[in-house]
Amino acid sequence: MSVSASKKKNPRGRRGMSGASETSNRVCEKPDCKEAGQYRAPKNPDVLDDFYWFCKDHVREYNLGWNFFDGTTEAEFRAQQDKDRVWERQTKPMKKSDEQRAWARLGVDDPHQVLGQNATQNPGKSITGSTRKLPATERKAIDILEAKDHWAKPEIRKAYKKLIKVLHPDMNGGDRSQEEQLAEVVWAWDQIKSSRHFRT
Repeated sequence: MSVSASKKKNPRGRRGMSGASETSNRVCEKPDCKEAGQYRAPKNPDVLDDFYWFCKDHVREYNLGWNFFDGTTEAEFRAQQDKDRVWERQTKPMKKSDEQRAWARLGVDDPHQVLGQNATQNPGKSITGSTRKLPATERKAIDILEAKDHWAKPEIRKAYKKLIKVLHPDMNGGDRSQEEQLAEVVWAWDQIKSSRHFRT
């Protein structure tokens, strides 16, 4: 004998799609009503398995006036809402991993604190120092021109011109004592000028 066949033969407590108990032989509990009490309604918000039995019209009327939170304060209502968000299961604090416990023994809440206050910041590549790989001749040329390797060619050219004005004999009353440095600056600009490693 199958379970479904057994249920069909024993209709005790079966309810139809409307919520009516098809097997109920009760009379509506509303005073002066003689209709069949096929619809159940809880008597009390604290005891939800004790019911009144009403006819269809009176259960609707009862449900319109039913307030589960009747008599509760605003704080109790909010507390119940918070519990309902997690199906009344309290959130347990997460257990610390072995690694977290090890850091805690050292007095460090966040393991990244060992790197300093900027540990979680990523400023990207530094543009203050040497940031690019360049051929040795171009690296030397940048140093001679007192330029930065992230500069574009026009910026490096300005640095080159500035040095030329300082070192050229015509700007120093014919003094040729700095000709070697001038030659180095000219050589350095030639390296950068023909390089493909710098923006134009």
